[in-house]
Amino acid sequence: MTDKTKLLKYSVDYLSKYNSSKKNLEKILKNKIIRMKIETKEKYKLYNLLPEIITYLENNKLIDDESFASSKITLFISSGKSRLYIKHYLLQKGIKLDLILKLLDKSDENNLNWEFESAKKFAEKKIFSKKNNNKEKSLSKMARAGFSYEISKKILEEY
Repeated sequence: MTDKTKLLKYSVDYLSKYNSSKKNLEKILKNKIIRMKIETKEKYKLYNLLPEIITYLENNKLIDDESFASSKITLFISSGKSRLYIKHYLLQKGIKLDLILKLLDKSDENNLNWEFESAKKFAEKKIFSKKNNNKEKSLSKMARAGFSYEISKKILEEY
């Protein structure tokens, strides 16, 4: 079995367990190449084959940035994350900004108040469960989580 075949098999095994973006998978494969016990010249050859492997996986629908981003957005909305948090997380994973904005706009179309509801979930988990009555601390905690001042203020006034 050639090293390219091993790398492709590793990619498929990884993707069978975890959903990943193209950029994230490329990072994982680079780390795998570094750990391989082969000559440096062979490692460089494998580095140069990475785009080919990623394209192959993409053509066979094993990796798709749009479905990855969409599933992450759904997960984060249900777990109480802000729009800003979701955007930065997906940018870190290598998802293009225009795709992120398109998917977030789609979420807005499906439910206009999703960010407000998400902020409620966040506040229930992180603020009200601790019986913290300090409004400034609560506002700053929500700001660090990426929620706007207006949303944070509404949530804190409700409770």
